[in-house]
Amino acid sequence: MGGSSIGDDWELTSSSNEGRTVVLVGRTGNGKSATGNTILGRKEIVKCIDLAKDGIHAVIVVFSVRTRFTEEEETALRSLQTLFGSKIVDYMIVVFTGGDELEENAETLEDYLGRECPEPLKEILVLCDNRCVLFDNKTKDEGKRFGQVQQLLSFVNTVLSRNGGRPYTDELFTQLKKGAMELHNQQREVDSLKGYSKGEILKFKKQMQQTYDDQLKRITEMVESKLREATMRLEQQLAEEQAARLKAEENAMLAQMRSDDEIRKLREHLEKAHEELRKRGEGRCAIL
Repeated sequence: MGGSSIGDDWELTSSSNEGRTVVLVGRTGNGKSATGNTILGRKEIVKCIDLAKDGIHAVIVVFSVRTRFTEEEETALRSLQTLFGSKIVDYMIVVFTGGDELEENAETLEDYLGRECPEPLKEILVLCDNRCVLFDNKTKDEGKRFGQVQQLLSFVNTVLSRNGGRPYTDELFTQLKKGAMELHNQQREVDSLKGYSKGEILKFKKQMQQTYDDQLKRITEMVESKLREATMRLEQQLAEEQAARLKAEENAMLAQMRSDDEIRKLREHLEKAHEELRKRGEGRCAIL
């Protein structure tokens, strides 16, 4: 999305099965395709919302244990919360791909998180009640593949249960659902019209579709506007945090310099005192 923190290498995929809509979010290369989803291109977030206009039953955020959790990923997730609202975390599940690499190193997911879990990632895991699962997309072990899928589905069921079986929805979903229903009803009415040629009916339908497409365009602009605003706020926040860190480092450096200067002065005083004592001692010896 142009100007947003969810850039070319951040993607959202919507998948619906048996009335459940699951959205995958992740950076390119984190393993969303291998986890079983078709990757969509840039600016697909509105298409995702359009496909999921009845609501989202679960949001699966995909990270890779092969790469470090980046500031960009943190910012992108904050933008998602800005776009969809803070309640979206109640529907969130975290999937870590690259389980084969941990297995090669004789590590568990808990070992990895204990070693490579920065504060922002810890906060995300806390917000989603530690709903996380490790995926090995390269394994040929059918039992292992089945087990990790079942664990993920178990989390999806947990999310559904905790939210009373209700999918996540907000103003965007409501607007799109209303628009889609109006389009469907209008097209049915046109199909039932008498005394019009097929060409005229087709023209009516194209006009209705254009109206719906215009609504999608307005929502696209609204989404991108919200993301731009969120990005600006987050960039300002990050800049302020960075400035605060630099100031703290500068203060620490100045304190260290003052400390070093004080230590140097103390050493000079000690050396002078030793020299004075030595001279006094030599003076007493000369008198004797």
